[in-house]
Amino acid sequence: MATQIILPHGGYKRLLTYQKSDVIYQGTAVFVRRFLERGDRTIDQMVQAARSGKQNIIEGSEASATSKETELKLTNVAKASLEELLEDYLDYLKTRHLPEWPKDSEKGLAARRLGRVGTWEAFAPHLEKKSDEVAANLMVSLIRQCTYLLAKQIAQLEDDFRKHGGIRERMYAARSEARAEDWGKAAYSRLAGAQSLDDLTVRYREMADELRRMAAGIKKRKGWA
Repeated sequence: MATQIILPHGGYKRLLTYQKSDVIYQGTAVFVRRFLERGDRTIDQMVQAARSGKQNIIEGSEASATSKETELKLTNVAKASLEELLEDYLDYLKTRHLPEWPKDSEKGLAARRLGRVGTWEAFAPHLEKKSDEVAANLMVSLIRQCTYLLAKQIAQLEDDFRKHGGIRERMYAARSEARAEDWGKAAYSRLAGAQSLDDLTVRYREMADELRRMAAGIKKRKGWA
């Protein structure tokens, strides 16, 4: 099977990380509008961090066709942006003396269940109508779920890159396959042109010598010699 140079890409809407990051972005927009005073510099900081998380997941998915390195880098940026946003929500709770819900408490478990649903329709009633304590804790829980999934996504990308490389490796493999196919056709044509059994034997031995020299060159380049 021929090596595929351009891989399937761009299916970011199917990623759980994207779906959760979209809710995080929408939820942050609602949160800063409801609970932060106009002119507070934290507003732009939080909205930009939320947007960066979402957009870098999108851009990483789109870049995956040609550059696994870029996909990995952008996915790491998305995770870092959401971790920055998480700190903003935690700071909000601390500075206003509001409790952070323990993850295994009744409220914490409810927040985690809501995060597993992970749709804006599920979050909107809570973020648009309930208190800042509720809204902030729901966002904290959702961001932690999203960054956990991003960490797993990054680990998978690193493993794929180690095993399969990037576009440079795929292009090299494709060129090698094409050269091997061309050589095979040429070899068959060369043998098929033999005029006698002795001629066929001579041609075969010449080709065997060529293959041995090629193998020696490969061993030397790879340091196997």
